[in-house]
Amino acid sequence: MNKRLGDQTVRIESKPRIISTASVVGPKEGKGNFKDYFDVILKNDHKENESFEKAETNILSTAISESIKRANLTEEKIGYIFAGDLLNQLSASSFAVRGMNVPFIGLYGACSTMTESLSIASMIMDGEFANYVIAATSSHFAASERQFRFPLEFGTQRALTSQWTVTGAGAMVLGKTGNFPYVTYVTTGKIKDYGVTDSNDMGSAMAPAAAATIYQHFKDTGRSPSYYDLIATGDLGKYGKEITEKLVKKYGYDISSNYMDCGQEIFDKSQDDTNAGGSGCGCSAVVYCGYIYKNMMNKKFKKVLLISTGALLSTTSSLQGESIPGIAHAVSIEYGD
Repeated sequence: MNKRLGDQTVRIESKPRIISTASVVGPKEGKGNFKDYFDVILKNDHKENESFEKAETNILSTAISESIKRANLTEEKIGYIFAGDLLNQLSASSFAVRGMNVPFIGLYGACSTMTESLSIASMIMDGEFANYVIAATSSHFAASERQFRFPLEFGTQRALTSQWTVTGAGAMVLGKTGNFPYVTYVTTGKIKDYGVTDSNDMGSAMAPAAAATIYQHFKDTGRSPSYYDLIATGDLGKYGKEITEKLVKKYGYDISSNYMDCGQEIFDKSQDDTNAGGSGCGCSAVVYCGYIYKNMMNKKFKKVLLISTGALLSTTSSLQGESIPGIAHAVSIEYGD
C-alpha cells in the first residue's frame, strides 16, 4: 500500500502510540504559563554542573531516562533514540546518550528537531523496525547564547524581536499498543528562504516555512483547520506567529481560532527579557511533552497538529552575510475515535 499522500505527507498506518513523555525545564520556564505541566523544574540553570553545556547534557539525559521510567520500560527495550540539540556536533545529545546501551541517531533540524525526531521515530515504528523508540531534543539559553550570539557576561541589549532560548528537554517514548495519543500523519517540510538576515528576528525567517508546511499538510490530507482542536507551531514567537497566520490565510486557510505558538505562550508576558517569546528546540519539546500531551490524556485535546520550526543558520553563516533558511515539519497526533 502506498503510504505517500501528495508531495510531502505520509500516512502512518500503524498509529504508533506516545506511551510516555517527560519534560525538564529551567527556573525561568518553571515560572511561565505552563509551570503546572512540567515534570521537573530546575532550581538553577547549571543543574549543579560546572558548565551550561554539561547542564544541557544532564537535562536531556534526565528527560530520556524519566520517559523510559514512566513507560515502565528498561533501556534494553528501546530500539532507537532519535535526538538532537543546538550545540556543535550535537554534543548535548551524544553525551546524554553515551552512557545508555541504545542505538542512537543524532538529528539536526535546529528548533524543528522535536517534530523531525518524532517524524522519523514514527516512520521507524510504522516500518516495524522496533517495538519502542524515543524521540527527544533539548536546548539551553546560556549555551545557545554563547554559541550563536554573545556570552552572557557581555551584557548585550536584546532586540524587541529577539526570543529567549528555552532551557529544557523533552522526550517521548513510542510504542505499538495502549490507550495513548497516536501519530497518524507526518508532513516533512521544505527549506524556505525569503532573504531575512537578522539573527535577532528568527520568527520572521521561519514563518514562511511554517505556513508552507501547514498549507501542504491540509492539501495533502484533505483536512481543514477545523479538524484539529489545536494547531501549534514551535517557536515563532509573537511576530513570527502573526506572519504565519497571515500567510496561511493567503493560502486559503484560516487557523486563527485554534492556533497557538509554543514560543509565544511558554513565558508569562511580564517575565524580563523574553521579548517576542521563547525559542530553541526545547521549546516545542517541553510544551508538547508537558502541556499538550497531558491535555490530550485528559481529553481536552483529541486532535493536534504540531509543527516545530527551525532557523537553519550557523555560527558563521550570518557573519558571512548569508540569509537564514527556515524549515518546519508537521506531525498529526490524535487520541480516541
